Amino acid sequence: MNAQKLDWLAWSILLLLGTLWGGAFFFAKIAVAELDPVTLVFLRVAIAAAAMWCFLLVTRQSIPLTAKWIGSFLLLGFMNNVVPFSLIFWGQQYIASGLASVLNAFTPIFTMIVMQILSNEEKLTVTKLIAAIIGIIGVAIMVGNDALSGASNQVLPQLAVLGAALSYAFGAFIIMRLKKLPPAALATGQLTASTILLIPALIYMAPTQQLMAASALTWSSVLVLALACTAFAYILYFQLFKLAGATNAASVTLLIPVSAIILGAIFLNERLEPNHWLGMAAIFIALLLIDGRLTSRWTNKQQATA
Repeated sequence: MNAQKLDWLAWSILLLLGTLWGGAFFFAKIAVAELDPVTLVFLRVAIAAAAMWCFLLVTRQSIPLTAKWIGSFLLLGFMNNVVPFSLIFWGQQYIASGLASVLNAFTPIFTMIVMQILSNEEKLTVTKLIAAIIGIIGVAIMVGNDALSGASNQVLPQLAVLGAALSYAFGAFIIMRLKKLPPAALATGQLTASTILLIPALIYMAPTQQLMAASALTWSSVLVLALACTAFAYILYFQLFKLAGATNAASVTLLIPVSAIILGAIFLNERLEPNHWLGMAAIFIALLLIDGRLTSRWTNKQQATA
């Protein structure tokens, strides 16, 4: 079965999700100035998990807690949060953020390959593969020279970020197996499992002094990152899976650099250059091709003139 097309609701969710996760880089940049990456990741998922449990309580939703489901949540939290977050944070210590965003944009391609091998839900097509490559090129054009910074050395950090993209792809496969759960319950299970998995690392780091010294701005950034960019964002993400399939949902990684640059222009008075507009155009063309909308319209025109 091929991935569903993006209707107006799915497009709205995709754009909003890209905005939230693009903004996550802004708030994380503020918070990481005073908190180490492991502590920040733990606070992000722990606060988000607590918020999701409150949401389930208020909305009277339940979450399965049998051994089978707990194991699935732990695996999802490991592949979709702990591994990619850790690899990306480590890799970004050595390579430029622009290069990291280009490598992270390989997520849709890896998702297509994983779904092709492990599932019959979505099949890899030449059009989708070309579209994903166009999207990666669009991201590279947007970030400009930063896309090549560190590309000639520091191979391991680059492989780490690519590993994160591959981990997200396997996470997408797990989500497809669990998608019968409501998005809120799935988000709660994943975030709770991620929190539990990160507790040993937090104990080892012992960040009490950091937490006590953190400023109000840092804590505000952590809260926005946890509540808006994680808890709410994952509800949207899992809903997008239900509406549009794994490949379309994974395409949000192409939009993250777009939203980050636009937010920088709005709030930081950064200038939008011609390469930004060109890259954005390529990314949206890629999204339309992955969705199948452009090719279906071309096919319909060809049939109408035949």
